Amino acid sequence: MLIRSMRPDDLPQVISIWNACVNAGEVLYYPLTEDYFRRKFVEGEGCEPDNLLVAEDGGRVIGFIHGVAPETFRLARPGQAYLTCVLVAPDRRGHGAGMALLEALKDRMKVRGATALSVSSLNPVNLDWRIPGTPGHDHNNMPGADVGCAGFGFFEAQGFARRHDEVSMYLNLADYRKPEGLDGLREKLAAEGVYTGPYDAALNCDFDGMCDRVGSDYWRDVLRTEIAAWRAGQPNADSRMWADGIRPAGPRTILAAVHDGCIVGFTGPVDKQRSGRGWFTGICTDPLFERRGIATVLFNLLMQAFVEEGAAFSTLFTGTDNHAQKIYRNAGMRPVRQFSIMTLPL
Repeated sequence: MLIRSMRPDDLPQVISIWNACVNAGEVLYYPLTEDYFRRKFVEGEGCEPDNLLVAEDGGRVIGFIHGVAPETFRLARPGQAYLTCVLVAPDRRGHGAGMALLEALKDRMKVRGATALSVSSLNPVNLDWRIPGTPGHDHNNMPGADVGCAGFGFFEAQGFARRHDEVSMYLNLADYRKPEGLDGLREKLAAEGVYTGPYDAALNCDFDGMCDRVGSDYWRDVLRTEIAAWRAGQPNADSRMWADGIRPAGPRTILAAVHDGCIVGFTGPVDKQRSGRGWFTGICTDPLFERRGIATVLFNLLMQAFVEEGAAFSTLFTGTDNHAQKIYRNAGMRPVRQFSIMTLPL
C-alpha cells in the first residue's frame, strides 16, 4: 500500500469512495461532485495540494484524507492543524488504510509546526451535511466529529480525545410559533432602557466592551464586517432604527439589543442560503446583561425575520450542556445530531 499526494486523475475514484459512504448512510455529507471538490478542497481557504493524500493499493485508490496546516488561513491558531475527513472504500476496511493515511498526515502537519490535530468547526474547510429525516435540509458546517457516523470509533481508537460535545438543532420554519409572553418581555426590556430590533449602524454604538467581556474576537470581527458593509450600502443616515416591521437599508440585517449607546446583545446577520436555510453566525449577550430575556427576544426576532425572508428552515449547533438550549427549544427547535470536538496531540 502506497500513501501519496492526490493527483487530478485520482478524483473519479475519490468521488466513488465518498459517494459510496454517503449512499450507505455512513456519513451525512453532501454527495461529492467535481465542482464541489474543487470549491472545498482546491480553492478553499487553507487548502494546499500536499495535504490531500490517498492510499493506493494495486493501482487502485482505496482511501483518502484531508487536513489543514497551521498558519494557512486568516483565523489560524498557532500550532493547530485540522483533520477535515478520512474515508476508506467499504471493501478495503480493516487493513490499515485509515491508520496509514492518518500517520502520513500527522507527519506532514508536524513538519509544518503543528503540535495538535483537531476535528473542529474552526477548520476553514466547511463540509455541508444533510439533516436526517428532512427533505434535504442542510447545515453548512460540521462542528466536530459526528458521533453517529460509522467511523467515529476510529477517532477514539487513534487517540483523539473528546474535548467538548455539541448538539445540532433544527427548525422547520413552517412550524415556528411566537412564544406567549414574547411581546411583554420585549416591552419590559424597553422600559429598562434595553431596545431590541434591527440595528442602525448610523448610531455608532460601542460593541468592544461586550466582545471583551465575552472574550470573543470572532464576534468583534462579525460586527465590524457587517456594520462596515451596512454603512457602505446605506444611502440615508437618518433611517429609523426601531420601527417594527421596517428593516433599515443595507446589505444584511443585524438584530441587536442596545443600552445607553452600547450593543449588549446581537444575532444575525439575517440571510437565506440557496438551500432555503435561514443562516446566521450565532447569538451573543453581554455577560452584564444576562438573564433578562435578551437572547430569547433576539432569537425569536431572528426566526420571524427568517420567515419574512422566505427561509424554509434554520439550524444551529450549541454545547450539549448550554442552558441556551431552552431558548431554542421554546422557539420550536429540536436536536438532530451530536458532534464531538476532538484533539490528538502530535
